[in-house]
Amino acid sequence: MQLIVLWDIDHTLIENAGVSKEIYAAAFSALVGSPPTGPAQTEGRTDRLIMRGMFQQHGVTEPEWSVVETALTRAGAGREEDLSRRGLALPGVREALTAAAKRRDWISSVLTGNIAANARVKLSAFDLDPLLDLQVGAYGADAEQRPDLVAVARERAQRLRGVRQDVPIALVGDTPRDVEAALATGSEIIAVTSGIHNADELAAAGASVVLPDLSDTEHVMALLEGFAGR
Repeated sequence: MQLIVLWDIDHTLIENAGVSKEIYAAAFSALVGSPPTGPAQTEGRTDRLIMRGMFQQHGVTEPEWSVVETALTRAGAGREEDLSRRGLALPGVREALTAAAKRRDWISSVLTGNIAANARVKLSAFDLDPLLDLQVGAYGADAEQRPDLVAVARERAQRLRGVRQDVPIALVGDTPRDVEAALATGSEIIAVTSGIHNADELAAAGASVVLPDLSDTEHVMALLEGFAGR
């Protein structure tokens, strides 16, 4: 039974302890020449939309995306030590990723609003990157809207790993946008309340499975196996 599992990163796999918003602020400052007046609004948005929102909020013309991505990459480079010192891998994450990685017929990767470079920084800060097939992941530079990232990951899984078109996809995330991406693409969803959204909010967005976190490895794997068998 094959399955593509796509994990969100921030507040699903790791707690970034504010480093993520510092990266956005640093990229904005480098591009505009002055710091933002407030923190970036994230909550499951892609980096494209997060940075666009900051420019619009400050009445600044949005630069070309390639310029913005370069600034984000530079702002995120070398932040592993800050992340590992201030943040943490969330409960059960290492065990869940390890269990999924052992399934030889599964693809276990990421679907994240982060650009690929910063996704790798965040994961490597907690030594999670070897547990994921990051080549087939979908990242914040790949599309503006989160649902569109699902097709990106599927195409990469087909092209790079020979996965069939009809293999089910399961998303694991902490925001209503993760839930919406799953529902919009016919994917399965495990929602977790390890971010700022509670169980009622995630259920209202349409999640039929809501967990407090990923600490119960056996239960998480049973849910994923159920998705693979559908």
